[in-house]
Order: sequence, then C-alpha cells, then structure tokens
Amino acid sequence: MAHRPDTLEHAPLGRDSAYPEQYDAGLLYPIPRAANRAPLGIEEGALPFVGEDEWHAFEVSWLNGRGKPIVAVARFRLPASSPHLIESKSWKLYLNSLNQTRFASQAEVEETLVRDLSSAAGASVSVELLGVDDSELAPQRLPGECLDDLDIEVSDYTPSASHLATSDEVVEETLHSHLLKSNCPVTGQPDWGSVLIRYKGPKIDREGLLRYLIGYRQHQDFHEHCVEHIFTDLMQQAKPEELLVLARYVRRGGLDISPWRATPGLTPPSPLRLARQ
Repeated sequence: MAHRPDTLEHAPLGRDSAYPEQYDAGLLYPIPRAANRAPLGIEEGALPFVGEDEWHAFEVSWLNGRGKPIVAVARFRLPASSPHLIESKSWKLYLNSLNQTRFASQAEVEETLVRDLSSAAGASVSVELLGVDDSELAPQRLPGECLDDLDIEVSDYTPSASHLATSDEVVEETLHSHLLKSNCPVTGQPDWGSVLIRYKGPKIDREGLLRYLIGYRQHQDFHEHCVEHIFTDLMQQAKPEELLVLARYVRRGGLDISPWRATPGLTPPSPLRLARQ
C-alpha cells in the first residue's frame, strides 16, 4: 500500500500525558480522514459508502451543582462523511477534563459534548448518556454465520485482496469473524475486534475471506480506516450489489469503537455490543 501521510505529528497518542484537572475542549485532536483515504482511491466529496463511527465511553463523570460526582456511559456517533476523526487518547483526556467540572444538569453535559465533539469532527456528532446499568449495554452476539471454525492454513499477515474470490452463484448472506486484529499506527499496541460482513452478490469464498481478514493481524491503521479498507477491497474484488462492513473493536482505555460502512440503504444491527467490549 502507498505511504500514508503523517497526520499524528502533534497528537498525544503514545506520549506520557498528565490527566487534566480542568475542563479543556482544546484537548481534542482531530485527524483529517482524506489523507488516509487517498491511498484507497477514495476521493473527498465522493464517498463510495455511508456509515458512522460509534463510540462508547465507560469513564465519563462530572460534578453536579452541589459537587456530587455523577457517572455515566456515553455513546457517540460520528458520521463517516465528517472531514475529521478524533484521536482516541485525546478523546480520553478530554473526557477526563470533565471529572472535576460542575454542571447544572445532564442536559448541559450533553450539550457541551455535542458542541465540542462536533467542532472537532467538523460535522454533527450525536451524544447519548446512559446509566451504567442500562439494558442497552448488555452484551449480545453477532448475527450470521461465524467463519472462525474453518480449518485453513495461513501464512500471510498483511491484508491482500488477492485472497478474495467469488463464484457465479448469487447469494444474500451475513458472515462474521472474531479473529480481526490490527495495530495502533503509532504505539503498535494490538487492537482486537470482531467484524461482520453482510452482502448481496456473487458468493464470496469463505476460506479466502477469512484469510483476508486475518491478514490485518500485522497491519497498522486506525479502526475506521481498517473498515474502509475492507469495504473498498470487497467492493472491488467481489462487486456485490449491496455491502455492509461493521467492526466491533475491544475496549481500550475506557473506549470502544465500532465503525461501519455500507452501500446506501443498508444499516447495521444496532445498538449491538459484544462481550469483549
């Protein structure tokens, strides 16, 4: 793959940073999506997909008007069409800057989060604050058939679209795998995840598909770009009429992220959280 531009020169990721004690929206570090999409042949303003980046934050707290701590789980949704994603450690630092900040109401907290995150992303970000025992946070299972029991030999741990092959049979099916792993583009730390693929079109060879997904095991990139990489490779190689790619990444640093990309008209099963998240 072509060299990706360095969009992280001043990012806090990978550096030792003291946790902030004062609210500071300036901690959020936006990263242009376009620089990482260009090597995939994705042009700004002509996206081949719709989608969102869904985040859950499990370390959200603030003080009420009387100084009493309030805790919550936050769900954020950034549109894939936003010009920027937000680097995860900066997001964590920003959320921690709320810990000793007084707010008159939960509504004021939500309004603050929407304002700051939308400004950083360059598009409207939705925010929900859930109770820590909310039933929506209960783990579920991915729909469709799991590929992970296929008895295959693997020797390639970088993504190669050459593994993707199809037959003449046209099908509509949902497949998933829990063997997705990629690596942080700066620290090299592992990012574990599960991936769901729903499509209508020429039947994709399952063994080849699993080899392809395992190929991300040594690949360094952000979660969002891995999903876009999978989507574009499947569209180019399998040429489905409809396609949805959804990844549910394991929580790290109190945050999990679940990006999805799809042809217009398809939407993911949501809300959907897995046991590893």
